[in-house]
Amino acid sequence: MDADKVFKALGDPRNGQTLGQLCEHLDMARQSATQHIGILEEANLVSTVWRGREKLHFINPVPLHEVYERWVRKFERQRLSLLHDLKKELEGE
Repeated sequence: MDADKVFKALGDPRNGQTLGQLCEHLDMARQSATQHIGILEEANLVSTVWRGREKLHFINPVPLHEVYERWVRKFERQRLSLLHDLKKELEGE
């Protein structure tokens, strides 16, 4: 994974879009997108803020971090560390 791409994605100013803005780049019906966003809202992965009549949708990374901390981190720490060291060695860092 390219760290620049990760930071670019996290800093994307398009976070906080209306449903219409989100649907502009999707190849699905607006109703399907609404259902998917509803599922993400129920899982607390997307939070919403009303601005007048507009409902803005924001990514909520906290639940993902909690899942990582509880389930992934303890099982993957050694493997990820070894892969990181191998990557640095292969890239000559």
